[in-house]
Amino acid sequence: MNTYLPTLKQLQYLVALKEHGHFGRAAEASFVTQSTLSAGLRELESLIGVTLVERTRRVVRFTPLGLRIAEKARRILREAEELADLARAAGKPLSGELRMSVIPTIAPFLLPTLLPKLRADWPELKLYLREEPSQAACDALHRGQVDCVLLALPYGCGDVESVELFEDRLFVAFPPDMAEEPPLHVTPAAIDEDRLLLLEDGHCLKDHALAACNRPELRAEAAMMGTSLHTLVQMVDNGLGMTMLPQMAVDAGILNGTHVIARPLDADHPARRIALIWRKGSPREKEFRLLAEALRAAA
Repeated sequence: MNTYLPTLKQLQYLVALKEHGHFGRAAEASFVTQSTLSAGLRELESLIGVTLVERTRRVVRFTPLGLRIAEKARRILREAEELADLARAAGKPLSGELRMSVIPTIAPFLLPTLLPKLRADWPELKLYLREEPSQAACDALHRGQVDCVLLALPYGCGDVESVELFEDRLFVAFPPDMAEEPPLHVTPAAIDEDRLLLLEDGHCLKDHALAACNRPELRAEAAMMGTSLHTLVQMVDNGLGMTMLPQMAVDAGILNGTHVIARPLDADHPARRIALIWRKGSPREKEFRLLAEALRAAA
């Protein structure tokens, strides 16, 4: 008696539909037409003899069994990718494709320096980047959508391995009219909670900044309104308040063209830690550690 097993392609279609909740977007993410994806899913349902997805004009609804199978399919796909990673890791290091997520408070300031050096040192490495907040990056890592993440610690990202690359000092940025003579450093006590502007929820830099200050009232009073560090700098430059910036942003010239003044934060723990993380047990661990050394040297 022959046993017919689902193909990896069919499982990829199922997982894509679960992640996007829409046939068109799932097909686009899978680089196929919507009709191809739909046909592949019907073949899968016919093969295993159950309905996985209830189709209506407006919504895509997974059956309870469909949800369980989609989650199992995600794990199977991850195992299949790790099978390929085993072979890749046994060959030439840092060659072929590698997918990395980078958080928004790192990507625009560090990557312009890092990427040219990585291309020069590892010309066979094809590095595909995603810029997304810390939680989304961690979710993508555990779903197998990316291989590693460049983020700032401390941050709870689940069962991962990590290599710390360097510390990134925090600076307090303010308009010139907030101080007759700008100090060399700024203490947490000198920060006006009524004028502190921080990134919206979802950005770990906000939590790092508040933790470094160790003033609980700042969390309650600070305005969480910036969608990016560049937006916060423009608000500070227009006299709307003060904010906190990582040193890599200051060094990269985020204050160029403004009158904003930035001074180091003088606190017990005035820095965040930049790290490369990956799934624990990954067969590419040696490669990631090599990448971490390359990133540290380039930075």
